[in-house]
Amino acid sequence: MQDIERFIRGFSRFQQRFMSEPVVRASLRDGQHPSTLVIGCCDSRVDPALLTGCDPGDIFVVRNIANLVPPCTADASAGVSSAIEFAVCGLEVARVVVLGHARCGGIRALMSGKRVTDETDFVARWMRIAEPVREEVLRALPHKHDDARCRAAEQASILHSLDNLMTYPWLRRRVEAGKVALHGWYFDIETGSLLAYSPRKQEFLNLVQPLDAAA
Repeated sequence: MQDIERFIRGFSRFQQRFMSEPVVRASLRDGQHPSTLVIGCCDSRVDPALLTGCDPGDIFVVRNIANLVPPCTADASAGVSSAIEFAVCGLEVARVVVLGHARCGGIRALMSGKRVTDETDFVARWMRIAEPVREEVLRALPHKHDDARCRAAEQASILHSLDNLMTYPWLRRRVEAGKVALHGWYFDIETGSLLAYSPRKQEFLNLVQPLDAAA
């Protein structure tokens, strides 16, 4: 009950901040107009709105285990693919951010080599989307420690999801026309930093410095 009471108190603060002003309430009531789609992980530590300090209506969010994007196929995950389609074609967002993070349990499960064992093993089935990432990391880092491999896979999976986004024809057309920009971000829980992938340098670079560096 303590958690429930805390949630109710939290909603009361939300109500006072966002619902007490008639103009704000009217803007929320009349529809959503986010400029950005964020594809993030379900991990309770990495809520995209909290991390970016957004208000209601600022971002359209799709969350799943390990922030994965399935390729555009007839049997693609309908929940994730339909949300991306709605954000891009319906809401006409200007950018898509794939937001990964350090210490991702889904990526650790992927790198452990866990295979589907029964029909309800949903996590292992979902993580098969990123199997090419696992193979790439094992091939590139055969002698590295598990933590180093997982970090490499966390970042490589962001790029894999960006590649998969480009398999959706309506998104590819918008990207090629300059109407939608794609971004790969990585939240490093250990250092408190935010990194972004640089296609020019082909590596993740700090957008926001680690806490120690900023001090």
